[in-house]
Amino acid sequence: MAKKTNSSVRFVCSKCGFVSVKWLGLCPDCGQWDSLHEQRVGGRPGQRKTGFVPPKPLAGSMDDEPARSITGIEELDRVLGGGIVPGGVILIGGDPGIGKSTLILHLMASLAQQNQKILYVSGEESAHQIGIRARRLSAMHENLYLATESSVEAITEMTREIKPALLAVDSIQTLTSSDHPSAAGSITQVRESAAQLVELAKQEDIPVVLVGHVTKDGNLAGPRILEHMVDTVLYFEGDRNHVFRILRTVKNRFGSTNEIGVFEMKQEGLVEVANPSEIFLAERPLDVSGSVVLASMEGTRPILVEVQALVSPTNLGTARRTAIGADPQRLSLLCAILEKKAGFDLYGHDIFLNIAGGIRIDEPALDLGAICALASSFREKPVEPDTVVCGEVGLAGEIRAVANIEVRIREAERLGFSRLILPKTNCDRFGSGASLELVGVATVQEFLELT
Repeated sequence: MAKKTNSSVRFVCSKCGFVSVKWLGLCPDCGQWDSLHEQRVGGRPGQRKTGFVPPKPLAGSMDDEPARSITGIEELDRVLGGGIVPGGVILIGGDPGIGKSTLILHLMASLAQQNQKILYVSGEESAHQIGIRARRLSAMHENLYLATESSVEAITEMTREIKPALLAVDSIQTLTSSDHPSAAGSITQVRESAAQLVELAKQEDIPVVLVGHVTKDGNLAGPRILEHMVDTVLYFEGDRNHVFRILRTVKNRFGSTNEIGVFEMKQEGLVEVANPSEIFLAERPLDVSGSVVLASMEGTRPILVEVQALVSPTNLGTARRTAIGADPQRLSLLCAILEKKAGFDLYGHDIFLNIAGGIRIDEPALDLGAICALASSFREKPVEPDTVVCGEVGLAGEIRAVANIEVRIREAERLGFSRLILPKTNCDRFGSGASLELVGVATVQEFLELT
């Protein structure tokens, strides 16, 4: 006779959130062993609300589109796509101590100064602790309301009563729902708490900002569905030993996902960096081999960064390939291109590539900058200090065109550079009109002859 299962108990995977009515040693969804944990389910299954909201034409639903709320923090407005959308849910993640709570306080203080009522709910700190930090950041304002609460039902009730222009919750992993007896931070609690806050945001048309913890791997803690439920996901990146912080868009239903905001951590809090190119190049050494300036793009923003390389002979059996701020696999590929197409003997050399300033570059235009820095270090030949490079390198040694070349040229002109080495296709399409010298190259061999 088959054993009856208890309908009030289910087993949830702590890695991916998979739900099973019985315990399994191996999660069939993510393949993790011993990751399913027992959870009690409250209420009777099958009870659902009846009725529905009548559908309406999509064209008609755009007639009364509300305007975005400008935060007053230009770097934050940039990554959000122009401001905060009413009813939108924003999730901000980052390493401990990176500045997530500091950014939230700056945001709320800026909106409070615009005569908007703001509600800040903290489940991690006391009101006294938050007050000390807010006073240091000059974020005290009569329109800023503070509550220390971890019950998502209580947060929903007070939000409906106060009707703030923005609700900020720090953090989503500290919230609990009375419908589920599991501990705070569990898969079920994070998912259900986020679902109630998303529903609150959509029904009341109130934007909600959630702070999220991250795991040791750098991913947001909790179920992966959390990132699917919200409208915007932002990651706060940077090394706590460096003063610069990068706010990067990972998901945005209301704007581009390629934008970044640059901040500098000071005693008074986070300060916007309006001209990051000047900051990243401020300490660039001149007439030193292994260093070159790259004209990069982050979304719609041009950024000039320094690419550094060190090629050193090794006595070990296997040479190392290390990249900081760039893809290590891409570095290995570029080394193979230099060996095959340019005749460089890199097999017995340790190779290190670094993007100065703590920023990470993922776009293909980095290829030519990395090739240039590697060749400069290998040959002990410095690159001219007034030279900027950009371009994608193919496996056949060809140099391919990159996007937004006009914007890159204008940024190099603004910072006083006199020569830009770029793909020949971009040079032919752009024509003339630039105040600096444009040098188009078609192959890696042709490029190395110039440098």
